Amino acid sequence: MVRKQRVDPELDQLWEDFHSCVNVTSERLRDWLLTRGSGEEVFGADPDLGLPQPGRSILAVLRKRKVDLTEGDIQVMRETIAEVQGLLDERPPDGTGDQEWRHALLDLGHDPLLER
Repeated sequence: MVRKQRVDPELDQLWEDFHSCVNVTSERLRDWLLTRGSGEEVFGADPDLGLPQPGRSILAVLRKRKVDLTEGDIQVMRETIAEVQGLLDERPPDGTGDQEWRHALLDLGHDPLLER
C-alpha cells in the first residue's frame, strides 16, 4: 500500500501563492535569466550555474514537487512573493512601459503583461 505524504495546509497556501505570483513557466524564466546572465560564459557544461540570483533559486523551486521542498525553498517562496508584491505595489505611472520595473519583475518570474 502506498501512503500519500500529507502537506501542511500553510505550505499548500504558500505553494498556491507562489505559483500565482510567479506567472511564467520555468522554461521562460530560464530563457529570461540567460539573457540577463554575464554573456557567453553562462553557456558552460551546466548553464543554470551562471544564472543570476534570485532567479536561479526561484527556478529551482519551480522544478520541484511540493513534497520535495526544503526549508530554504520555502524561504525563497516567501521572499519571492514579498518582492513581487512590493514591486507591484510600486507600479510606476507608465506601468508595463517602464522597462526597468518590468525587468525587475521578470527577474523574479513575474511578467506584468501576463496579469489576469
